[in-house]
Amino acid sequence: MISVDATWEQVKEALSGDDYAVAFDTLEQAMREAAPPVRAELALRLAHLHSLYGDPAQPDVRRALNQAYAADASLRSSPLALALEAELAARAQGTAVIAAELVADPDPLVRYHALCALALSARPQEALDVALPAAELPPHLRWRLRSWQADAHEALGQSTEAALLYAEAAHLASGLNRAVMLQEQAALLLQQGDFENARQVLERARTLYAGPRPGTDPNEEGLNLATWHYLMAQVRLNLGQPEAAQEDIREAARLEGLYGDPSYGVALVQGQVLSHLGRLEDALAAFEQALARAADPDRPYANHELGVALLDLDRPLEAREKLEEVLLVPDYPFHPEVLADIAECDYRLGRLPEAQLEAEQALAQGAVVPASVVLGNVALDYYHLDDALDHYERVVREAVHGSRDWVVGHQMAADVMAQQGFPDPAAAYAHAQQALEHTPESDDWHVTLRDHLSRAQALMGRSAGRTLN
Repeated sequence: MISVDATWEQVKEALSGDDYAVAFDTLEQAMREAAPPVRAELALRLAHLHSLYGDPAQPDVRRALNQAYAADASLRSSPLALALEAELAARAQGTAVIAAELVADPDPLVRYHALCALALSARPQEALDVALPAAELPPHLRWRLRSWQADAHEALGQSTEAALLYAEAAHLASGLNRAVMLQEQAALLLQQGDFENARQVLERARTLYAGPRPGTDPNEEGLNLATWHYLMAQVRLNLGQPEAAQEDIREAARLEGLYGDPSYGVALVQGQVLSHLGRLEDALAAFEQALARAADPDRPYANHELGVALLDLDRPLEAREKLEEVLLVPDYPFHPEVLADIAECDYRLGRLPEAQLEAEQALAQGAVVPASVVLGNVALDYYHLDDALDHYERVVREAVHGSRDWVVGHQMAADVMAQQGFPDPAAAYAHAQQALEHTPESDDWHVTLRDHLSRAQALMGRSAGRTLN
């Protein structure tokens, strides 16, 4: 005789080894042989199994639930059915009614689906408040629980907690699921600026890709590997390895083409990599591609990148148009940086008063480095050398060591000190030396900086040779 408990134990055993084909076969065979009341309960378990596949499996979940109700209409009001219905509604509509009784139900499977429904209903704190120890769940749900909880923390802006939970989810998962959880962790580390740790986590994830395996979807593995290359491209770009980043983003684009649709994110990172490599026209084309693919929430990011690319190509009027579009998006998180970029546009267009006002506003709002560069340039054009030097030295203090703005700050500070007649030759020497280390010989600045370095060195030597009367 078929029993729900015995069948469910067999299913859980198969799921613990990621053998979903065996799990489905076990359930479906048992349903064919079971009496209607047992078949109904097993159909609920089948709905649970389908639900693990997310949005694409909604029709399968609905079909399994209808099978359960057809075999036993009273199950419509059972806690597991109500929790599954709530999750299904949340996936379809973005919100659902989740009864308080479901959140406190003694069955951990019910609480798990209630938690999913809360998370999908944009109620992350309530999802986190569900009392559901991982040990109460079967192994195939433990890593998923941590993933849902990580998503909830991320929605609340708690990225450190989310990264730790993704790490735990990876520990609890296996195979491709572990790789995906590691990649989620790496994405958050990347967001936090922890590039070296993100690289190490991604290297661990890469070892879990072993090619298509029986019972796995090659498209799923291919797309996840595309995501791996997309993330690694960003890590390598931030670690100062644009050539290696270009190889990764090319591979991400190739895999997307093979297994899915070209994405906004890959095109955007392609543009960023090409910008770092100095291939500005190619970067502009990539950013335009990203904008064409972008959904509404992504469009301001693409337009911002487009504006900066047009600025790099010295097309400030077109750049300003793109950047003004971004300012119209009220919740875009980088408004101060956009305002600083608009100030740069106006500076290049010769609108010095407008550029100064916009840069001062951007500085007050927190875009310290780009705003200070513009303010330094405006002060220099007005020949306010002391003010210009203050702005450029602020750039040097605040910019990332070795970044383009950091180099520009040192270059301009050395140049302003030269125009002042080297009042502090040691400081001028230090600025010129730092800038020279990051300025290629082919750059026009290289000759100027070497001249500043020599003159400052000569003045330092003369000063050292003086004796007191």
